[in-house]
Amino acid sequence: MLNIIWLGMVVVGIALGAVTGRLAGVGEAIVKNAETAVTLSIGLIGLMSLWLGLMRLAERSGLVLLLARALKPLLCRLFPDVPTEHPAMGAMVMNIAANMLGLSNAATPMGLRAMQELQKLNPRPDTATNAMCTFLAINTSSVQLVPMTAIALMVAAGASRPYSIIGTALLATACSTIAGLIAVKWFERWPVFRLPIAEEAPSQPETNSSNPLVENEKHASGLRWTVLALFLLVMIYAGLRMLSPEAEVIVGQSAAPDRSILWRLVSAVSLLAVPFLVGFIPLYAWVRGLQVYEELVEGAKEGFQVAVRIIPYLVGMLVAIGIFRAGGGLDLLARATAPILAFIHFPTELLPMALMRPLSGSGSLAILSDVIKTHGPDSILAQTAATLYGSTETTFYVLAVYFGSISIRRTRHALMAGLIADGVGILAAVYICRWMQ
Repeated sequence: MLNIIWLGMVVVGIALGAVTGRLAGVGEAIVKNAETAVTLSIGLIGLMSLWLGLMRLAERSGLVLLLARALKPLLCRLFPDVPTEHPAMGAMVMNIAANMLGLSNAATPMGLRAMQELQKLNPRPDTATNAMCTFLAINTSSVQLVPMTAIALMVAAGASRPYSIIGTALLATACSTIAGLIAVKWFERWPVFRLPIAEEAPSQPETNSSNPLVENEKHASGLRWTVLALFLLVMIYAGLRMLSPEAEVIVGQSAAPDRSILWRLVSAVSLLAVPFLVGFIPLYAWVRGLQVYEELVEGAKEGFQVAVRIIPYLVGMLVAIGIFRAGGGLDLLARATAPILAFIHFPTELLPMALMRPLSGSGSLAILSDVIKTHGPDSILAQTAATLYGSTETTFYVLAVYFGSISIRRTRHALMAGLIADGVGILAAVYICRWMQ
């Protein structure tokens, strides 16, 4: 699918450029966008290194396990067919907790492990179970606490308020997650998707050693816990001050008294989230007895590799987008869909992003980069595109990898539920960002 989309943008863009006499602009766009892709990737190195270092501290200190344990009671209600103490439950909560913290490198292995454990409970090895479909719906629409990749692009582009998308992405992902759960539970009752009664799969031995929810046995002194408690009190005090109508919640923007409490709350979360995490995660790791600087540096080493790894994807996609736009393809697509988009108040400039996001993470990242570069990092379109990127997932990729790892051929309603979650997340991102302006 992605090959067809990429080739279509290149061929259609060049053909339109030849017809409209814009071939000179097409050639210029090819060179300029290839250079932009490398520049953007280099700009990501610093923030990606810092975030990966912090995430290593979160993993090693047991903070991810703590979040996973908090999610476990909810997931027991969402997955009634999975025994509470089964290894699949532990793997699922670890995967969702890692996704919420932006731990994509850790989330994927735990997700694959969860699917393998769920397959042990599956009486039909080639057909997805209700638990698998629900897990994939949550995975493709997981609540995002900090969309760090989108923030990194905003920072690299010189945005004055790059962290303002945290609150909007949190609300948008909450909407997409709720929509995904409602859709997957609704579809599983349809006769066409309903599973016939079958014999139960052979029970698997369940031992505590196979469950990833293992306690961190390190103990810390009372002084370290006191320091952590004081930090939390300071952050709570700062948050309460920002909720005041007279407080300047966002840099350069005063919260007028007529703003709602929800608006001020979202703004306060956007501003406090990154300072809180940068302070809290190392402090918690220090309380748990880790050598925080050494662990941070070890995790940060991956930042350069991650930034360099995406250069080929950015070059290929940005060049294709540049050709398509310079040839007039984007204008043609916008005019064709203008009546529908105008009816739902959806910006035509974000249509390529909305279409690409479920298909390719690298492709949608390239489109986000292009929107930020074209319209400016502080524009409403850039803010909305960054929120859209942080509040949706590459549904086709996730389903292909997760179901492919256990050779599932009949995915039932998983794709439909994932796409509904994506659609709700996209619309929520647009409306929430417009409301926040």
